[in-house]
Order: sequence, then structure tokens, then C-alpha cells
Amino acid sequence: MPAANTTYHSLLYRHFKEIAADNFRQIIRFCEDNEHKIRYLEFEEYFDFRVAYVNALFEIGAYKKHLLFVDAVIEMVISHNIQVYNGQDIYRDMLFRKAASLYNLYDFDKCVYILRQLIRIDPEDKYAVQLLTVCLRRQSTFLLRLSRALAILLFLATAVIIFIEVMAVRPFFDRYTTDIELLRNLGFVSGLLVLGLGFLYHRLQADYHVSHFVACVKSEKGC
Repeated sequence: MPAANTTYHSLLYRHFKEIAADNFRQIIRFCEDNEHKIRYLEFEEYFDFRVAYVNALFEIGAYKKHLLFVDAVIEMVISHNIQVYNGQDIYRDMLFRKAASLYNLYDFDKCVYILRQLIRIDPEDKYAVQLLTVCLRRQSTFLLRLSRALAILLFLATAVIIFIEVMAVRPFFDRYTTDIELLRNLGFVSGLLVLGLGFLYHRLQADYHVSHFVACVKSEKGC
């Protein structure tokens, strides 16, 4: 929290501090009900309200609303040069929560961008590294889409083969039953292999990208 200029706190702020720190919905309700009063408080109290509010939004999973307000807090942190708040690096904490909200809203591109910035600040930030890895694994790539499309095509071909087997081969061409069964099984197994290998390659590629990026940052190559 920014250093206070006085030991005095407003009545509104004192009432606010009576709310349990983990009662996120009450924190949100109090802040929204007193919005018109909060904006006229001294900066130290105003900032405390804003941080508590955006963090509470994040904690209850109101990610869209969180993103509407978190940038304002980040701007205050930068403009007032606030480095530590409640024992934490407030700038990095707000950025990470913003990235997490983007991740939960499936906006992976923006999430990756922020996480890469956090890792540039501190390549030892294991939470940023972990979330970046998960995010890249969930991003859709051309190869992943291609493997899924090929797998679906093979499964559809297998379904057609099964139809032909049931409707034509077994009733009228029984001597070809073994061949059609082999073809059917081959199509199904091929579909599974294409799907599995595509997913595995995508996962390994994501892991490699993260480890390479972290190593590049640590080597100070300007990644």
C-alpha cells in the first residue's frame, strides 16, 4: 500500500475495513454502493478500495468486469510509482491477474502477450511460466486443426466402411468380411493415431517454446 500521509482514516474506510478480507461479494457490494463517495477519498484510501474491488471481482470469477477495472489500477500503480502493496509486487500481481482473466475468457493471444512481459521482468516467475505453458497448449494451431480434421475424416470413412460392411458385405459378399474388417479397424486406429500424435506434438511444441523463451530471457538476448 502507498505510504499514508496521516494516521486518520475516514468513517467510510473504517466501515470498509470491518468486512472480512475473504468476503469478496460483500466487498464488491460495498464498493459499488459507495462509488460516489469513494472517488472523493484521499488517494491512499481510494487506491485501497480499487485494489480490493478488482481483486474481489477476480476471486468470484467476474473476469469480464475485472478486465474493465484492472487497467485503471495498473495505471495508478505506474503513475504513483507504487512498488509494494501488502508485501507484494502490486504491478506484477495486477498483470498476472489480468492475464488469468484473459485466459479464463479464452483470449489466449492477449494472455500470452502479458505473460511474456511478466517473464521478461522475472524469468523465475513460476506462475507466469506455468500459465504461459497451459495457455500455449490450449491455443489452436494450424497443425492441431489439421490433425483433428484428418482424424474426423478417417472416423467418417470408418463409419462409411461399417455401413457398407453391414448392408452389403456380410449379407452378399461374406468372403470379403475379413478384408473389410481389417480396413475398418485400420481406418479407426489411424484416426486415433493422427489425433493423438497431433495433440502430443502440439503439447511438446508449446513446452519447447516456453522453455526456449525463458532460457532466452535469462541469457539476456532480448527475446
